Amino acid sequence: FDLEDAPEGEEMATDGTMAMAVAMEQASQVRVPNAQSRVHRDECAYSFDSPLCAAGMYVNLHTWIAVGSDYVQLDHRKTGCRIYLWIKHTRKPKQSDPESNPDATKDAENEPTRLALGGPGGFATKDDKWDVEKEHEIVILPERWRIPYPCPELPDQVVNAVEAILAHDEALDEKEATTWQEEILPSKYAKDLVQLDNGKKISPDPSTWACEESGSKENLWLNLSTGFIGSGRRNWDGSGGNGAAIRHYEQTGKKYPLAVKLGTITPRGADVFSYAEDENDMVIDPYLAEHLAHWGIDVMQMEKTEKTMTELQIELNKGFEFDRITEAGEDLQPVTGAGYMGLRNLGNTCYMNSLLQVLFALPEVATRYLDMSDQIFATAPEDPTSDFATQMAKLGVALCSERYANVNPEQVFKNGALEPRMFKHLIGRNHAEFSSNRQQDVVEFYQYMLEVAELAESSGPSEQILDAGVPKLQHLFTFSLEDRLEDRQSKKVNYTVRTDNVLSLCIPMKRATNLEDVERFQERENKRQRLKSENAEAYIGNEESTLKDSEEEAVVPNVPFAACIEQFSDTENIEGFVSPITRERGIAEKSVRFKSFPPYLVVQMRRYYIDQNWTPKKLDVVVEAPQELDLEHLRSIGLQPGEDLLPEEDAATSASGAAPQPDETIVAQLVSMGFSENGSKRAVLATGNSSVEASMEWVLAHMGDADFNDPISSTAGSRKPEADPESVGMLTSMGFTAEQASAALQASNQSLERAADWLFSHADDLASAVQAVQSKASEGSRPVGAVDPSLSDGVGRYQLIGLISHVGKDTGCGHYVCHIRKDDRWVIYNDEKVALSAHPPFGLGYAYVYRRVDFAPCG
Repeated sequence: FDLEDAPEGEEMATDGTMAMAVAMEQASQVRVPNAQSRVHRDECAYSFDSPLCAAGMYVNLHTWIAVGSDYVQLDHRKTGCRIYLWIKHTRKPKQSDPESNPDATKDAENEPTRLALGGPGGFATKDDKWDVEKEHEIVILPERWRIPYPCPELPDQVVNAVEAILAHDEALDEKEATTWQEEILPSKYAKDLVQLDNGKKISPDPSTWACEESGSKENLWLNLSTGFIGSGRRNWDGSGGNGAAIRHYEQTGKKYPLAVKLGTITPRGADVFSYAEDENDMVIDPYLAEHLAHWGIDVMQMEKTEKTMTELQIELNKGFEFDRITEAGEDLQPVTGAGYMGLRNLGNTCYMNSLLQVLFALPEVATRYLDMSDQIFATAPEDPTSDFATQMAKLGVALCSERYANVNPEQVFKNGALEPRMFKHLIGRNHAEFSSNRQQDVVEFYQYMLEVAELAESSGPSEQILDAGVPKLQHLFTFSLEDRLEDRQSKKVNYTVRTDNVLSLCIPMKRATNLEDVERFQERENKRQRLKSENAEAYIGNEESTLKDSEEEAVVPNVPFAACIEQFSDTENIEGFVSPITRERGIAEKSVRFKSFPPYLVVQMRRYYIDQNWTPKKLDVVVEAPQELDLEHLRSIGLQPGEDLLPEEDAATSASGAAPQPDETIVAQLVSMGFSENGSKRAVLATGNSSVEASMEWVLAHMGDADFNDPISSTAGSRKPEADPESVGMLTSMGFTAEQASAALQASNQSLERAADWLFSHADDLASAVQAVQSKASEGSRPVGAVDPSLSDGVGRYQLIGLISHVGKDTGCGHYVCHIRKDDRWVIYNDEKVALSAHPPFGLGYAYVYRRVDFAPCG
């Protein structure tokens, strides 16, 4: 189809009489939005055009969806609407009085004081610095006749709709955060905190404070219940303290969990930590002034003398991770043009931005969504904001073409950069976490996005368009693994094949090559901290220094990447395995190999874990990822001569295939921790029976899911699970047939919420969508151990093309950036900032993307 363009200054037909006649005629088709309506006014559904663009924005007065000038004729043909509200904004710099000496305060203003992105004290973001002039007209399509607005001759229905649209909140602005920061919650122990009446009082003079165990004078914490002053715990780099405060908590029966950091107390508050196992984090004490008064401390008279934990965390991030991952301090050369467009952080969306940049750097993704964009837009549903393929094509055009490469972003985009708000709303609308403004795990989001893509593009017009010789998104990353299980008692074996889209690698810290250096560094730091409190001088190695003023770069463990691969491929012993031959408990050996190698391999370094207190922690370790990766030696060779298969029981007896079963040993360990059996089974299956740690992480991330404790549907062979009658009833009550409801549940893995979304998103051609699901289910199953023929396979050798890195103590906070190899050079994408990379952090990545060397990129 032809895209109509209307550059600034183009002459439009201005026959006022004809235009007003159409407006009168079309008034009955105009809808007036109310407070609950979703109105898209500031962003085109097919592009990132805004009212700031030269040609302005057109809002459909029937659907309340905005489109740019390039797409208004398309929208007119799709919806039949002839009457549109035209909105044009023009920016002019605000006139403001500068400070008497702005340069003197510039650095101080930009220096972060909170572990946050944006807002006062956070890492800087753009501020609005413009005045905006606004113009409005009524436009009649397809002639593009114009009526100035306001106009007293317009029908009341049109006027009411226009005024409601202009006054309405933009749909994509709902609850949008402008900052990310580490969330600190009130402690549940604060309200009824026990405070001993032992006659103890704390002097307000900081010079009198000292650790009651070691005499240390810094990093002191006052137990709010007992009045004990103890040194804090040691930081990851060896600084901090000797841990007297937490030892006191443990020695007093773990009854007094709250402690305040002396030196951070001010009238505005202080750092409070809860040692309780169910909190074990920084907390808010709403009654802090009252609790401190018990010990003779008047918060109104206190001044800050120590760095807060946030300030220390910022220093640690900036000093080690932040500088290395974001390449802060480097004089980086910005790059622009197609393929080098940044994305604005919408508030904790850096994980999404980083993933989208990596995906659209792949030629196959660009071909799928950019090259096919015209066809995708032409076949999009009436509401293109709810169509996955349309929103991906919109991103593809913006990121990979020249459409916005040479524009002034301040004069085109509302907030000065491309904002994937529409995509964010679409991808997260049925997910409790991804619809929130909280930080997320980028690997979990990647897997969820592939799942959404599979559901969205499995039927309807986009299926035929996108499957025209272009690999499906999930097929680019999906591979088969073969699990080999050997019963040590009978010597018989079992082989099962499963699919995955992430190679998740544990990091064996004991395999670090510099353990002695790390230990010596920690010893020096311990000594430095001890002597620092005494203002002493001592020898460190062969150099004399004043320890309280000395600094030393942290020495962190360095684990070879090969050690992580070896741990993945090592044979694992399974204790308590019940032999199907002897019916006795014994040991089984389990190993895993690749059955196929995908075009693109995503490797996750499992830097984040859950400690024994269920607290998210991070491994501070360097794992240098290789530029070239050879995994061919890990290819499965299948059943070997002389090997006898274990008898297949229950569901596994089906010759047509076996449904995966949860590892009962891992399930038992999770149940012993207090989790439900059904939830534990879901976790074990979701993580591919990999490990207790992986399952625990999944549990903590999904225990709030509505179906977490629901029984797992039992399947025989490869039969699809029967639809839950209650879920079918819920969907039929919405007006769908039982057949449609069952197909939707089957396509959505029995998730009621996603099934409802599937039905509504395929409403334009629901019959074809249902038929496609039913046809797929009746295709039959493959033999045991067979690989899905739709999956690509090739030689298991790869080249690194991208990595996503994370700064922060866990995946629930912090910041993501990505580095991508383009044209034999590495480029850093830090939200909207794009530049040539000077030192890519190959050793600090969280997720790495490798391309198979024999896979010929298309596009």
